Order: sequence, then C-alpha cells, then structure tokens
Amino acid sequence: MRLTYGLVPIVAGLDKFTNLLTNWEAMLPAGLAHMLPVSAHTFMLIVGIIEVIAGVLVLLRPRIGAWVVMGWLIAIAATLLAGGHYFDVAVRDLVMAVGAWALARLSAQVLH
Repeated sequence: MRLTYGLVPIVAGLDKFTNLLTNWEAMLPAGLAHMLPVSAHTFMLIVGIIEVIAGVLVLLRPRIGAWVVMGWLIAIAATLLAGGHYFDVAVRDLVMAVGAWALARLSAQVLH
C-alpha cells in the first residue's frame, strides 16, 4: 500500500508536465478554470508538484502522507463531481481515498 499510494501520485504528478496518460486540463471544470488567477496549464503544473510532494511524503512518512493523499483524492473527486463530468474517475478517487485512509490507520498502528 505504501508503494501504491506513494508512486501513483508521483507518476500522476509528473504526467501533469507531459500529458502522456491524459489531458489533465480537460478534467478541470470550466467554471473553476475561469476563476483561477493563473492559466489552467499553470494550475495543473502546480497540482503536479503537489502530487509529487504528497507521493514522496507517503514513501517517507506514510503516517502523515497517507492522510494528505486521502484529502487530496477527496478534493479531486469533489472537483470532478462539481464539474459534472468524469464521474467514473471521481468514484475511483473516492475508493482510493478509502485505501489511503486504511494506510494511514495501519501506519499509525505500526508506530505504536
């Protein structure tokens, strides 16, 4: 679980710079994109950096990083649901958030 919740955010974050896996900007609701102080592209690059940091945090400090990734996944799902598109990805991210919650709980137990 530690590797999964560490490496997946890192890969997704790095892909924000290449768009090899998908066009990440397309997942950003238009209404939200218009409210941003930067372009959608710049916003997604910032998102990518945050995801890489979150993934590294899971690898180094899973007890903390798993909570960060869980919150991040919930935020992504909420954004997708609010945008009215990509419901399948939103559901997947919510399910992954449950797994991140489990990792956080397990990591806390291992350290006690």
